[in-house]
Amino acid sequence: MPVRGRVCRVIVLSSLGLLAGCAVGPRYARPAAPALPDYKETPPNWKPAQPSDQVLRGKWWEVYQDPQLNALEEKIAVSNQSLKAAEAQFQQARATVRYYRADYFPTISTGVSATRERYSKNRPLAQPGGQTFNDLVIPVDMSYEPDVWGKVRRNVEAYRATAQASFADLEAVSLSLHAELAMDYFQARELDAEAQLLDSTVASYQRSLELNQNRYQGGVVSQVDVAQAQTLLETARSQAIDVKAQRTQFEHAIAVLVGEPASTFTLPLVALNATPPVIPPGLPSELLERRPDIASAERQMAAANANIGVAKAAYFPLFNFSPSGGFESTAVANWLSNPSSFVSVGVSAMATVFDVGRRRAALDQARAAYDQTVASYQQNVLVAYQEVEDNLAALRLLEQEANTDAAAVAAAEHSLALSQNRYTGGVTTYLEVITAQTTALTNERSAVQVSGRRMIDSVLLIKALGGGWDAASLAKLDLTSRKPYTPPPAPASPTGQ
Repeated sequence: MPVRGRVCRVIVLSSLGLLAGCAVGPRYARPAAPALPDYKETPPNWKPAQPSDQVLRGKWWEVYQDPQLNALEEKIAVSNQSLKAAEAQFQQARATVRYYRADYFPTISTGVSATRERYSKNRPLAQPGGQTFNDLVIPVDMSYEPDVWGKVRRNVEAYRATAQASFADLEAVSLSLHAELAMDYFQARELDAEAQLLDSTVASYQRSLELNQNRYQGGVVSQVDVAQAQTLLETARSQAIDVKAQRTQFEHAIAVLVGEPASTFTLPLVALNATPPVIPPGLPSELLERRPDIASAERQMAAANANIGVAKAAYFPLFNFSPSGGFESTAVANWLSNPSSFVSVGVSAMATVFDVGRRRAALDQARAAYDQTVASYQQNVLVAYQEVEDNLAALRLLEQEANTDAAAVAAAEHSLALSQNRYTGGVTTYLEVITAQTTALTNERSAVQVSGRRMIDSVLLIKALGGGWDAASLAKLDLTSRKPYTPPPAPASPTGQ
């Protein structure tokens, strides 16, 4: 067997033997989270045994069956700049995994050099007549640090978990943007309904003012009634202007979310006339797998756990193989021939024997960082349960409030009709009519606002439940490919059909 073949065999066998070493550091295990049998605010008519196709997934906003909302939501994935920034951050995390994964393999470098040299005749031990020669070299150098103590494995493990956390963060940003758009949309629609109500109220108050002016000119009522009607009319006009000003703010916010300049974006005026769909909350045990922010916190724990192993590996010596070879000759004709070849093999080991506690401090820091991620994870879980309970309770109570408001509106309209008849018949003063009108408008605006709050709270509940996301998608990520990440097409939500 040629010398180079024997040397290469020794290198390969030695590397495999060293690679059989163990990875120092603790094995990762997800800490236990609070386990609940059911939500306290679970709707009484919801059953856990419902078919799984009723669970939110994919394009969850389609459950509202609003074509305008669906069209706006589709623009976020294409044009929203915050989402593009989050995608770029995930691409950075993927590239970082590939960068540190390269440490598993040797680094090989090569080059070529051609020089012509002439030695001085007067140098020490010079040969008579001097010497002139060519030196043609093609060197091939290899440097390889075998992962004996698992430092590279733990490093890759940490950055892989960090990349998965970055992907979960990307999904959390996407969910937040879609939810924010839906909430702004329903808020704008609720303000459209309020503006429509106030515009009709202004028209009604205008007729009342004209009636009082005619009655004043006829000597039936005093100028006080006219002034009171004028005051009520101008107050309603002021309220209508304020509502329209608020509406423009939400229209501009929606423009930014869909990636369009506020100056060129227009949201058509459409009054809100919808009730929130039934949102199945699922079981608390499923929540940890359905929220991307919790998945991100869990992956950050895994990364911090791996970093403990990286810190422990610093206590052990480092080994390095540095073989080299190539071809060297004085003439091009035999430059690449076997006699022109050369080989050298080098092995080194280096260990730190004294660092004034530097490695100990790095290990303590890694352990403290892990404890921090555990606490953050547990806190995220508690907040997730809170957000689900908050919005389940809000939807339940707002439904009761909507029913009460409907009854109050009906009673106020009946009271207003009676007061107007009494005033027209000269039985009472205009103050009674003003009181009835003010009460009716207050109750009607309250009913419209509650309808908007119900829609917004339903969006918040979907967001609290994770929007149909599944942590199983983390395991399917390809973190070593150079191809840009392309999210899979989201299935339509069946509840929106």
